Amino acid sequence: MISLVLASASPARLATLKAAGVEPSVVVSGVDESEVSGLAPADLALRLARLKCAAVADEVGVGRLVLGCDSVLELDGQALGKPGDPDEAVRRWRAMRGRSGVLHTGHCLRDTTSGREAAATGSTVVHFADVTDAEIAAYVDTGEPLEVAGAFTVDGLGGAFVSRIEGDHHNVVGLSLPLLRDLVTELGHRWTDLWSRR
Repeated sequence: MISLVLASASPARLATLKAAGVEPSVVVSGVDESEVSGLAPADLALRLARLKCAAVADEVGVGRLVLGCDSVLELDGQALGKPGDPDEAVRRWRAMRGRSGVLHTGHCLRDTTSGREAAATGSTVVHFADVTDAEIAAYVDTGEPLEVAGAFTVDGLGGAFVSRIEGDHHNVVGLSLPLLRDLVTELGHRWTDLWSRR
């Protein structure tokens, strides 16, 4: 029996796994995301996912699959993580409204027994509604955009401001279930073995 460790403090990632029948333990990596820069957005997401996975894999014992994830929004070729403050969130939304970006989520999975690792990045196109200045101000005032990559959620208050997506919905939440299943399989395990017994 193998168990999953989520190397992330993200409540959305945890909720996504639980809804899919997986009850992971959570160990926050403590990786300083600001230390990594100068990479293309998709490469940055994967690099941060690898760092988070490695930091936690070194802490837990054998018999675990450790999952590190990181998401960034690519807009105009720039990688956008969490906005630093409300003013930055407002500027982001004024730049994003009525446009499209690509949400990249890096996934890195390590088997602590074998030491093997599998990693990949999921990318989903996100189309943003043409929201008003008043809607942006109200949304930023909720505090939600300050806590998430790209300054938006698709599964929370920000969902009404996302007109459509092209690709995996779960990837935008922060964890692609189909991609994770592929990584689990690549490491020689069965996805269904991760389901919690009911």
